Amino acid sequence: MTRAAALLVVLLLGGCSSAGNIVGVIVGAAAGGATANPAIGFGVGVGVAAVSDYALRKVSRSWHQGEQDAIAATAGGLDIGATGAWKVEHSLPLGEEHGHLQIVRAIENPLAPCKQVLFSVEESKEPPAWYSVDICQQQSGWKWASAEPAVERWGFLQ
Repeated sequence: MTRAAALLVVLLLGGCSSAGNIVGVIVGAAAGGATANPAIGFGVGVGVAAVSDYALRKVSRSWHQGEQDAIAATAGGLDIGATGAWKVEHSLPLGEEHGHLQIVRAIENPLAPCKQVLFSVEESKEPPAWYSVDICQQQSGWKWASAEPAVERWGFLQ
């Protein structure tokens, strides 16, 4: 699959959990029709579906990690009770989320300084939903303390 085709799949079917299967069926049917061999079409379809699912999961994880890093970086520099605005900009102009956050409390522990943060994601004219997350300071900066969804070690379990 070319880069342009992969980009098209992400753009059109990024939110669809069956996107890989849909692309696999379409490409498999085309390959089976072009070769007049349904076995080749099936094999191509299964391979394309697997690659499409992998690519969509990888892009999704990258976007989620970018959002998490933007929230953690903004919150890391704030004191308890302070509020701020966060925003993420992706390489593709899609899913550029934004919202507000507030530092709720400091979490003292011997491993690293941590904070509890309330944040919103503002997607429409509806009132935003608020979420809670813990962030901790690492050598590379502030990061989410929760494992989901941006921790790479989870692999395909995300």
